Amino acid sequence: MARRSTIAAIATPPGPGVRGVIRLSGPRALELARRCASFEDPAALTRRGAWRGRFDDGRGTQPLLALAMPGPASFTREDVVELHLCGAPPLLAVALERVVALGAELARPGEFTRRAFESGRIDLSQAEGVLELVEAANEGERRAATELLFGGLERRLAALRGALLDLRVLCEASLDFDEADTGHVPHAELEARTEAVASLLDEARSWERRRTRRQGLPRVVLAGAPNAGKSTLFNALVGGSALTSEVAGTTRDALCGRLRLGELECELVDTAGRSFSFEERDGDDPDRRAQRLAQAETEAADLVLRVYDARTPVPEVRSGELLVRAQSDRGGLGGPGLAVCAPRGVGLDALKQAIERALSGAKAGAGTVRELGERHMAALALARERVGEARELLRARGPLDLTAECLRQALDALDGIGGRTSPEDVLDALFARFCIGK
Repeated sequence: MARRSTIAAIATPPGPGVRGVIRLSGPRALELARRCASFEDPAALTRRGAWRGRFDDGRGTQPLLALAMPGPASFTREDVVELHLCGAPPLLAVALERVVALGAELARPGEFTRRAFESGRIDLSQAEGVLELVEAANEGERRAATELLFGGLERRLAALRGALLDLRVLCEASLDFDEADTGHVPHAELEARTEAVASLLDEARSWERRRTRRQGLPRVVLAGAPNAGKSTLFNALVGGSALTSEVAGTTRDALCGRLRLGELECELVDTAGRSFSFEERDGDDPDRRAQRLAQAETEAADLVLRVYDARTPVPEVRSGELLVRAQSDRGGLGGPGLAVCAPRGVGLDALKQAIERALSGAKAGAGTVRELGERHMAALALARERVGEARELLRARGPLDLTAECLRQALDALDGIGGRTSPEDVLDALFARFCIGK
């Protein structure tokens, strides 16, 4: 195998920042880092760790924190160094030029992740998790991408693949034996194992379906004081039947409904009104539990609609929240925020448009979710179909060689998800969608 080049790229997003990172991976990564920097510790970069020094870009020096990750205990299984420098784009560009002048090659889009895949550090589904995480536009997408990146699907596929391979081997071994021979595996055992594999496939499909559905729908949470009008607004927007009352504290659970906004769909959540801080109420009474749930929903939301009664003081609004002035028909003095009167439908169209604008970034991210989720689901469905055919053959006492062939095709379908059998052009197309530095 040919000796690989050492690649380098700026790994932080474009634009100014407090810190910028240049990442190197390859056989000369540690050497190149030493050649363009001086360190306080003479043993710098000789082992895994963080090392302070000065980076020399050929025109001047700047403070440096270098993170050394010698292979194979690194993301790519190669020697990896991250150079943490000042985040000014011109300084980062000059620093990258210096590293390249010393012998590094500019990394192609997704090349770090591809090297991790090719070295066996991650499988293709986890590489797709990296892409989903980079393109995540809301908290739901981030959580689901993390599940994929940390091997949620890969672990299920590993168990499936092992069970399928064992079953195929048993079928092929039985081809050479009559039922009276000791090497023959009883049909009852083969059928039981096939049922077990089918159950594992159904579990994997359910897991992936839940993951992609959660990732593809932005979550919008109604928050505010008790009796601010949240539940009435929830009912008006999604046609729900949330209980409303003049008595404070009617809502205890988090009520969910689907809200269509043009081509975008989101999940709208109604929560309990916040009337006290946790420190003001001891114990674990229903009000405290309801408000703990409301706080959790608010913190995990992709967008918060901060609802207040037009007759009450204006609440504090955090960055990224939409302020909604409800019950504007009750003679309030007016104030900031989008004015709505939910029972009469006043202001609802304007509110929907504002929500759609705020969630516009989630629409682009959902395309990646659907595409990759559909690829996984199609492969799992094909594997399930082939296992079903194998089960019917076993029940009908059909030829074991045909049964084994069905199982082989099911294995191929699973291996396509993990990248074991993916053609080179498919891999090229996937990794080309990554940004440079990932």
